[in-house]
Amino acid sequence: MSATPSSSRRPVVTGLGFITPIGNDRASVLASLREGRHGLAPVEFLGNPHLPVKLAGTVRDFDVSSTSSRDWTWPSRYAIPRETLRGLAPHGVFALCAIEQALAEAGLAPEAVAHDPGTGLFCASAGSARLLHHHLGQLDAARGERGNPMGVLSSISGTLNFNLGAHFHITGAVCGFVSACASSSHALGYACDEIRLGRLRRVIVVGAEEHNAETILPFAAMRALSAQSDPALASCPFDVARDGFVGAGGAVAVILEAADLAQARGAPVLAEFAGWGQSADGHSVAMSHPEGAGLRLAMQRALADAEVTPAQIDYVNAHATSTPVGDRAEALALRAVFTEGGARPRVSSTKGLTGHPLSMAGVMEAAFCTLALAEGFVPGNAHLRTADPVCEGLDLPRESVAVAPGWVLNNSSGFGGSNVCHVLRRWAG
Repeated sequence: MSATPSSSRRPVVTGLGFITPIGNDRASVLASLREGRHGLAPVEFLGNPHLPVKLAGTVRDFDVSSTSSRDWTWPSRYAIPRETLRGLAPHGVFALCAIEQALAEAGLAPEAVAHDPGTGLFCASAGSARLLHHHLGQLDAARGERGNPMGVLSSISGTLNFNLGAHFHITGAVCGFVSACASSSHALGYACDEIRLGRLRRVIVVGAEEHNAETILPFAAMRALSAQSDPALASCPFDVARDGFVGAGGAVAVILEAADLAQARGAPVLAEFAGWGQSADGHSVAMSHPEGAGLRLAMQRALADAEVTPAQIDYVNAHATSTPVGDRAEALALRAVFTEGGARPRVSSTKGLTGHPLSMAGVMEAAFCTLALAEGFVPGNAHLRTADPVCEGLDLPRESVAVAPGWVLNNSSGFGGSNVCHVLRRWAG
């Protein structure tokens, strides 16, 4: 997608932050990925036990369910000033905490990124449907005569970049991305380009979503959500019995830096972001191309950008969300890019553990890929019992594999046919 960088401008990952259904820090997320521990929990949305949606990927140790930030609670290790809290959406709390984690792992104090023209912040979020509904309801009840002055800033899709850019005093660039479930993947890709082109030296990339009724339930009307109450049956990507995805929330942050900057300050380098590619299906507003044509092209472009062959890829983190149509299309695309040419990387979808967190999925799974490279393992396909016949020829491990990958590919797809793929490699200096 972008010009070949000089060695000094190679983007590398130096920090990760996790607020997810499978853990709220690196250690717990790593253990969940290795051991196959899912984070799906029973839910009763809107107090209605008759709804077919019974599960969600929820975040523990945070309570941001109220429409008033005065009622919110979060772990005491994080300090959120009242001035910042006033404009945050519930998922903004997740995002702020994930960024603090990522900065700490990267060895960066908040003061080091504040007012630095070389540091940017790229965010992905659908906004807060809950707060938008609440604030518009108040405005309507007052017949337009009263409204919350922070209502817009806390609810629309730019809420993360507005609030977090100000909180962390980011001056290099602040940008938001909205391409449905490919949003945070786009954010990472364009962050890579900014570093390669020398426009920025460091980019904080964060994706976040809420796991409440207003965010998840609308997908039930599209018949996209699983109706199962058993987590092992509800989120089972590539399984022949899959019936839809399980909605999820949380936040994940990644610190991307130019390699020379990271090395000069002695930062831990977890992986190299080697390249990326994108495409569009041009097929449907909501459905994947039936043959996975767009995703196939995005994978091919990502491999070309990273100057790597399909045979060199050791692991693919699939987008597969557990929907009948989407998983089939991705399996066909994977077969076209890899299997038909004789390549056979291990393939898994970690959404069997996390559920599908919408716009944050791409950055979350890029972080999972980084852990796989740094820690030397491949995540398994949780809840996969009988693979769909369309997956013939794909290597779909049921459990994690203690084999260190050298190159990994991370796939994302979103409504409207947006496809984004990242290539990451083990850091070799």
